[in-house]
Amino acid sequence: MPATILIIEDSLEIRLSARFILEDSGYLVLECSDPFEAQALLETDQAVNLILLDMNFSRDTTSGNEGMAFLQYVQKKQLAIPVIAMTAWSSVDLAVRAMQQGACDFIEKPWQNQRLLKLLQQQLTLNDLTKKNKKLQQQLNDHPSQPFIYNSTAMQQLIEQLEKVAKTDANILLTGENGTGKSQLAQWIHQQSARKTQPFIAVNMGAIVESLFESEMFGHKKGAFTDAKSERIGRFELAENGSLFLDEIANIPLPQQAKLLRVLENQEYEMVGASYTKKANVRLISATNGDFSKLIASSAFREDLYYRLNTLEFVIPPLRERVEDIIPLCEHFISHHAKKYNHNLIKLTDCAKLALLHYSWPGNVRELSHVIERAVLLATTDTLSASHLNLNNNQANNTLPLMTLESAERQLIDLALKQTQGHIPNAAKLLGLGKSSMYRRLEKYGITV
Repeated sequence: MPATILIIEDSLEIRLSARFILEDSGYLVLECSDPFEAQALLETDQAVNLILLDMNFSRDTTSGNEGMAFLQYVQKKQLAIPVIAMTAWSSVDLAVRAMQQGACDFIEKPWQNQRLLKLLQQQLTLNDLTKKNKKLQQQLNDHPSQPFIYNSTAMQQLIEQLEKVAKTDANILLTGENGTGKSQLAQWIHQQSARKTQPFIAVNMGAIVESLFESEMFGHKKGAFTDAKSERIGRFELAENGSLFLDEIANIPLPQQAKLLRVLENQEYEMVGASYTKKANVRLISATNGDFSKLIASSAFREDLYYRLNTLEFVIPPLRERVEDIIPLCEHFISHHAKKYNHNLIKLTDCAKLALLHYSWPGNVRELSHVIERAVLLATTDTLSASHLNLNNNQANNTLPLMTLESAERQLIDLALKQTQGHIPNAAKLLGLGKSSMYRRLEKYGITV
């Protein structure tokens, strides 16, 4: 969209001259004959990118007081619009006063056309960079990208499906139990997409106060409501040209579901307190652990919104169904938390691996990360045994009785072979063994595959 320039000047001839120059250079031009008319225009939320302000008008042609009063108005309203002051009465003092009052630059009349155009372009570029910097500062609050680790057959099949659709702009809905890694997978999808160089913005929909939903998602203008002391950029605008991840999507109250549906249908929204419409250009990824069939049946979730969200729906398997991923994930978390807490790298003992593989992991990958973090913090040696993990045996699958190390090793090998469908090299890798070591143990225990 071309930039809109507002000219505030009491001389019709000068306004016409400026209009011809600016429109020939591709700008949109608005005109006001005095500051009061300009204030009325700006109160309507008319989009203005830059203001050319005459400092003297018919009531006072030399002091610049009328122009200074308008600059005070711009400051008081905290309008993020650059103002270039202009006057036919050359005065260094007036120029300095105008700059102190908030003008971004100063030009004399009659101006040189090329200088005027250069000045406009410089200030528009600077203002655009300032806005982008504000967006980037808000984006710092979002979660950093994390590696996505998988070895299991279930996850390999899921990733294979996702690779086919990640590069499209289709809306994706991720479902599954809490802690299965939906947010990490959403970031992975973004990194595989054509939008990977653009922002990835995540928002926990369950944590948004209902009264602030529109402000959080669409932004608000200064003064739009009691506590709106400054303009806020909404999540849709922050994610412009990138991906917007809506976590815990099933927790949106019904009144807010209608507002979200409108954006998804028309790709349009308004900032709170604004009278103009913005276009949304985002790739939507959503996630939930909720059961939509039950939510829709009980009228707690709109069916039309559900169909807008789930152009493609994928279920993330729980950790107990992807046992092959447990040890690689543990090793990743050990490395991550050891670095975080400036701790020496720690190795898992065989008994620790056995305990990890036999635990049910009701909290999935998130619980696994917390268990390893706690163990790293409390570790006093360079190895972790089963006792260091402090797993709740009441939550364990097939809790093991006290047994000899040979019996535990035999059971661990049987479990690894079962999880890898009898593939000996993969089972050896899962147990952290070389192939020759694995074959020696198979021979030792008389295990045939």
